[in-house]
Amino acid sequence: MAKATMQLGTLTCPSCMTKIEKALENQNGVENVKVLFNASKVKTNFDEGVTDADKLTDVVTGLGYEVQSVKVK
Repeated sequence: MAKATMQLGTLTCPSCMTKIEKALENQNGVENVKVLFNASKVKTNFDEGVTDADKLTDVVTGLGYEVQSVKVK
């Protein structure tokens, strides 16, 4: 399992947090999604054999949110 941290543009409401969490949790190979509202960050674990950080970024940007950077460990 790899760990990804995405720095987002400013989140404007708590429902944004829920929307992002649900969308990422529905992706195959993704576990432990946590959106940090005040920091505008998303932290998650994912199986590199099933998905990758680019696909996860596409999910978030597809919802209309800006992904400023992604760190994978």
